[in-house]
Amino acid sequence: MRHVEISGKRLRLREVTAADVDAMHAVYGDPTATEHLPFDPRTREEVEEIVAEAMDAARAEPRRLYVLAVTEADRDDAIGVARLRIDADHPHSAELGLGLRPDHWGRGIGTDLIRLVLAFGFRDLRLHRVWGARSPANTAAQLAMLVAGMVEEGRIRHHVRARGTWRDSVIHSALEDEWEGYRDV
Repeated sequence: MRHVEISGKRLRLREVTAADVDAMHAVYGDPTATEHLPFDPRTREEVEEIVAEAMDAARAEPRRLYVLAVTEADRDDAIGVARLRIDADHPHSAELGLGLRPDHWGRGIGTDLIRLVLAFGFRDLRLHRVWGARSPANTAAQLAMLVAGMVEEGRIRHHVRARGTWRDSVIHSALEDEWEGYRDV
């Protein structure tokens, strides 16, 4: 198992543990926090399963899924979650996913978090491409991705079904050779 812990100026990423269930439920179970995510709010039991699966994935060889707790640099309590899923058929490409508690929105943390995940993906995992999808209505995610150095690629129509309706997704990506100027995390 490869233990992950990455620190930036304001944030830190670390492996999730069973002690993070309540903190992750504060994101995954909150209707406001999940408004633009591709799923309905999760129950605490569902979040327990997500954490258990993440801990199992951390022991897998090769490891294809990283579910990491997001903390402020000088604290250990989780304020969010970051996911990086490596494509099994294309192991130099990975999808990122992020979620933060709403009380931490509006402080530029999303941009810092994306930069930290990109640093982990490109520097530590030697990925070539990292991509993520967002709701077209999530302009905060759009700004965070663009400022972090990701490029908007296009729209996938009716990509996900959440809250009883189909929703498009807008895809953003970063490539390792474009990432050079964004190494300061």
